[in-house]
Amino acid sequence: MNLYLLIHLPVLPAWLMLLVMPEAKATRRLVHSGLIPLLMAAVYAAFLTAGMVFGQAAEGAGMGSLAGIMALMSHPVGALTGWAHFLVFDLFVGAWIARDARAQGFGHAGTVPVLLLTLVFGPLGLAAHVLRRLMAGKGMAF
Repeated sequence: MNLYLLIHLPVLPAWLMLLVMPEAKATRRLVHSGLIPLLMAAVYAAFLTAGMVFGQAAEGAGMGSLAGIMALMSHPVGALTGWAHFLVFDLFVGAWIARDARAQGFGHAGTVPVLLLTLVFGPLGLAAHVLRRLMAGKGMAF
């Protein structure tokens, strides 16, 4: 199995749990505990180390310019590092949205589209949830 598919293994089941069994004990223990973000942080650190310490990065790669970012993402290890970053942060935000929606009294059926938007387009899902809070008179979530 290639690394790209492998790094999805802890994340995709967690999303499925958020979507179809939000109240389950397993969802609380796995998705809301921080365990998966910690695991994914270790994966991220391994990719980051491979690129920064062991030279598995494209020439000119870095975060100081657009050209550096483009070079960073042009190497497989750089792309995997970035993708692991997206996976863990989108899941973290999705789990927060699920908890906050429940706390604010939003029904799960209305939260599912927001979670799907977060899964596919991260920041747009977060924006949708915050706008939903504002439109319901719940204020900003932060």
